Amino acid sequence: MNHVTVGHPLPDFVAKSTQGDISTDALRGRWTVLYFYPKDNTPGCTTEAQDFRDHYKEFLNAECNVIGVSRDTLRSHANFTEKQGLPFPLISDEAETLCELFGVMKMKNMYGKQVRGIERSTFLINPEGVLVQEWRGLRVPGHVDAVLQALLGHAQ
Repeated sequence: MNHVTVGHPLPDFVAKSTQGDISTDALRGRWTVLYFYPKDNTPGCTTEAQDFRDHYKEFLNAECNVIGVSRDTLRSHANFTEKQGLPFPLISDEAETLCELFGVMKMKNMYGKQVRGIERSTFLINPEGVLVQEWRGLRVPGHVDAVLQALLGHAQ
């Protein structure tokens, strides 16, 4: 499977989320931040979701969707959304279709063992559906601010 690349349009996809199906077509016409994270209710992932939540109005003011993606179930996502008060949808990618498309599945060390999991990554997509910027293997502190600044720079 080919991975998405900066400067190219996203291939068509449809994915289940906490706010209904999300498709490539539905993303067109607005900026979109698609962020991939390893697991609901873990410390780094919770902090990242809270940061996107806390800056959500700024993203909306820039006419930008925010969408989270992990391999968790819709039920887990619904609980996470309610617990954290998340206003944006979370996509359940149990089959790893989007994870593979965006090339975020990596071998990681977890307590001394090699495990396959999502490498924390964020993608900025323009209103025409073209990937304009990506952040891979990122650290949570300051990341949402960096994404917002990049969005504002591109959107001008």
